[in-house]
Amino acid sequence: MARNYEVLAMLIPNGGYTQIGEDYEGIEFLECEPITRKQYEEGFAKYDVLQAQQNTDRAAAKSALLTKLGLTEDEANLLLS
Repeated sequence: MARNYEVLAMLIPNGGYTQIGEDYEGIEFLECEPITRKQYEEGFAKYDVLQAQQNTDRAAAKSALLTKLGLTEDEANLLLS
């Protein structure tokens, strides 16, 4: 489950806000375009989907690299330990 600071960092990557607590009401937009409560709430689901996609992409890239090197995951872990 996404954390409030992760959602805000995704929605407002350049910062410009402060937040007290975890509710939308605790966000103070200082030097950024304000987001709506709906955007904030929908951001939690979007963040989880984004993270799942990034994890899938990372796993596929890792698998492709191991295949290219001719190594199993156990062999790669052994080399990195």
